[in-house]
Amino acid sequence: MTTKLSAANLDAIKSAAVPHYRRADLTPGIVHFGVGNFHRAHQAVYLDALFNLGEGRDWALIGAGVRETDEAMRQKLMGQDWLTTVVEQEADSSSAHVTGVMIDYLKPGDSAAVIAKLADPAIRIVSLTITEGGYYIDPASQKFDPKHPDIAYDAAHFDTPKTAFGLILAGLVARKNAGLQPFTVMSCDNIPGNGHVTENAVAGLAALIDSALAAWVKSSVAFPNGMVDRITPATSDREKKLLADNFGIDDAWPVFCENFKQWVLEDNFPAGRPALEKVGVQFVPDVAPYEHMKIRILNGGHATIAYPAGLMDIHFVHEAMENPLVAAFLKKVETEEIIPVVPPVPDTDLNDYLALCEKRFANPKIGDTIRRLCLDGSNRQPKFIIPSAMDRVNANSLLTGLALVSALWCRYCYGTTDSGAVIEPNDPNWDRLTAQSKKAKENPAAWLEMADIYGDLAKAPSFIAAFTKSLNFLWTQGTEATLEAYLADRL
Repeated sequence: MTTKLSAANLDAIKSAAVPHYRRADLTPGIVHFGVGNFHRAHQAVYLDALFNLGEGRDWALIGAGVRETDEAMRQKLMGQDWLTTVVEQEADSSSAHVTGVMIDYLKPGDSAAVIAKLADPAIRIVSLTITEGGYYIDPASQKFDPKHPDIAYDAAHFDTPKTAFGLILAGLVARKNAGLQPFTVMSCDNIPGNGHVTENAVAGLAALIDSALAAWVKSSVAFPNGMVDRITPATSDREKKLLADNFGIDDAWPVFCENFKQWVLEDNFPAGRPALEKVGVQFVPDVAPYEHMKIRILNGGHATIAYPAGLMDIHFVHEAMENPLVAAFLKKVETEEIIPVVPPVPDTDLNDYLALCEKRFANPKIGDTIRRLCLDGSNRQPKFIIPSAMDRVNANSLLTGLALVSALWCRYCYGTTDSGAVIEPNDPNWDRLTAQSKKAKENPAAWLEMADIYGDLAKAPSFIAAFTKSLNFLWTQGTEATLEAYLADRL
């Protein structure tokens, strides 16, 4: 028998920890765009821990969305009073707790309601988890793309914007006109310099409307950089059933994640912030070293194992780590090519960090899928893999492994695994990628013609040669034999 998750049923839930605070005592301080699994397993969990200490209860969350698909999440969470069950899993243990830090969720598409809430003096932080692909970044230049149709629309329809950045800018203007202090804009996405990237997006949109407005955004609004980390797979019927069977809770959209979590932030919050340092958030003068470490080693590691595992029909990430070829491939690429170009991180041994990542990837309880890791390579490769390869080129260093990672991505985008199984579309640019991959089967250089993705790396003779050799080997010998050749230094 299960208990339906709701505010009225919290006292009946004995198998999971529930909030120690009265939700009626909470008042909003944060509007968050992108109420997905990662946000609910990360930022919301930190706030829940703070509220349970009896602190910061004027920093409750109000959700906001910009996509039509956000409405499905909103409806499910509304049906359980905005509560979420978070299940933390390790190989030998599992625990669950219910978070209650979100107290409302604005209807996606209701721009007037969102802007009005952003103009509320009580809102002092606006945060985002809108994925790496949601920042309108040109992949090759890694700069804001003001010509994107969504951005052009918002510039022309500033009273009814459709993007998170349009809504944020409209909210800032409403506060400016009312003589109110700007809120702080805090990105929680896996992007190097995510605060700078967010500032460029908001100010870049403002520049299309009024140069003076753009200058005001840059001089008056805080955009702290931050590094976030927690492995959080997508929710499926599998997770819902596990929660019901193991904890007796009926949650329409629970979140499963690992025990590990990390959040490193610049302390740049002029309008105030919750005392998150009391629940484990690290406030540091410079986030960049931590970002480089995480994005290059962890996210780059995910990209390294994703495509060979996908081509070998491996379903779960922990199963990929159980495959000796995939695990050895990850170790060799990381230790020989990625870690040597990662700058030092305070009080951190990078090889120890890699070992922690390997342990986390191998967690059999998480149920993270290879398909999720393969998702959106056109946005992720330019952030997680290509910068390391470019650093290797600039240092005149070996990059066989990183070129192979790129070749594996190309082969994956062909749309079939080594066994001939169809790979369903798994990227916003899937049709383009598939077309280029088919050209590259006969002419590997065709893949590198995507200058918006590869930039200057596509002009580097050492990378072109290594990529060409790897892709040809993949097509003639298959993934397993290619990994074996690389591991034996025969590629």
